[in-house]
Amino acid sequence: MLIMNYRYRIYPNADQQAQMLEWLETCRGVYNYALRELKDWLASRKCAVDRCSLSKEYIIRCDTPFPSYHLQQNNLPKAKKVSPKLKSVHSQVLQTTIRRLHDTWENFRSRGFGFPRFKKFGQFKSFLYPQFKKNPIGNGMIDLPKIGKVAINLHRPIPDGFQVKQVRVISRARHTQWYVVVTIALDVEILNNPPSGRAIGIDLGLEKFLTTSDAFTVERPKFFKDLKGELKLLQRRVSRKKKRSKNWEKAQIKVARLHLKIANTRKDFHLKTAHVLCDQAETIFAEDLNTVGLNRGMLRTECIDASFGQFLDLLKWVCWKRGNYFERVDPKGTSQTCPECGATVQKNLSQREHICPECNYRTHRDHAAAMVIRLRGLEKVPVDGGERKPSANSVLPGERQLIGKCYAEMLNCEVKKPAP
Repeated sequence: MLIMNYRYRIYPNADQQAQMLEWLETCRGVYNYALRELKDWLASRKCAVDRCSLSKEYIIRCDTPFPSYHLQQNNLPKAKKVSPKLKSVHSQVLQTTIRRLHDTWENFRSRGFGFPRFKKFGQFKSFLYPQFKKNPIGNGMIDLPKIGKVAINLHRPIPDGFQVKQVRVISRARHTQWYVVVTIALDVEILNNPPSGRAIGIDLGLEKFLTTSDAFTVERPKFFKDLKGELKLLQRRVSRKKKRSKNWEKAQIKVARLHLKIANTRKDFHLKTAHVLCDQAETIFAEDLNTVGLNRGMLRTECIDASFGQFLDLLKWVCWKRGNYFERVDPKGTSQTCPECGATVQKNLSQREHICPECNYRTHRDHAAAMVIRLRGLEKVPVDGGERKPSANSVLPGERQLIGKCYAEMLNCEVKKPAP
């Protein structure tokens, strides 16, 4: 079965916004209460068999079952009798809130870290409708149960044959912008794209955002650093306001919207760069970076700003959607290996040029690493060689230059609220 997510902007009225905010806080309370039951049950099983702690112990009967998903879900009808406020929220929305907690718990058990945390005020930013009997989207509106019809910017239609399975309502920028993530599904079998055609390797870096094995480079935009001065100014204004006042909230909204703008600009750049790479080759190999380690290292600010992990995930999605093949290869020693003769050429980070003492091959360090990545990918996945002529709309090899507030061949536009 083919499952995809489409995100749309919605425009609820004042009453609908107040209702959705109330739902978010109710779901947050249910989440925290269920987590409290889970933590209390675990804490009651930690004391020694022959002694108790000198400070305190959680005393729960030994025959009390573990607060599993099904047990806590079955307790929701009883909780609605005690707290009538829960009745205003859709029943399946509360069930998916419990499911969300136990998914986090199962992930913690499998990984060994990331224990579920309590949600503070304003931290619960989404709720989920798990199923629909019929398509809720039509005539520029989306029909959300118990909320009503909400205006939606359907910037791309849902493909024919797909059915709406789930809808997640998301709040952004301190509840000033609302989105829905529509999960659509089609009962077909989709095969993975086979490796074929022209193959390239890409090397990610901080001097250039990426360098391909064909010496095509893309400059690294500094999304966060370019707006760091404006962000500091807005944060300074927040610090001078009385906390929890109306002016303080208005200043916080400006900070949140600037952070959202930075994230959206970065994602837009990643998607357009991925399409440019797919225009140049049918098979793309990239290094399998440890992005978590990079985001904790000495250059963590620059690595987080570049967001290599998000780019690789989006590149994989774009390659699948356009019929290209994508594969990650081992990045160990790619910058210390000569792509011509395979000799090991040791060099530190300050040496930006690759000069092989064995075969006298000379090129840029990142270009040599991209060529090694391509060779490793071809060894891992054999690809029939072939040349592909770039389409008329593709970008020819060369460096991308920043022109004003947009990049060459990358026009940005703002999506406005649909007319009533």
